Amino acid sequence: MPALNVEFSDRELEDLRQIAKERGTSMKALVREAAAADIARHRALQEGAEAFRRFFATHAEEFAAAFPEDEPPAKGDRRDA
Repeated sequence: MPALNVEFSDRELEDLRQIAKERGTSMKALVREAAAADIARHRALQEGAEAFRRFFATHAEEFAAAFPEDEPPAKGDRRDA
């Protein structure tokens, strides 16, 4: 299994030891759990952003009608901001 060496400051290592002790787990398991949680969070944010883009594209005309002041000017149209 691939591995990753990660460097921590003395303070960070002490904090990790304390947290692992409080949770009754190993430092290795604690760090792996934190990394896995961040990966899951990142994927969820990407999926949510993609769902929003699809929703917005599907309803673009409705958004344009509801918020015309937010629409970019048409070519040749010079609106002063």
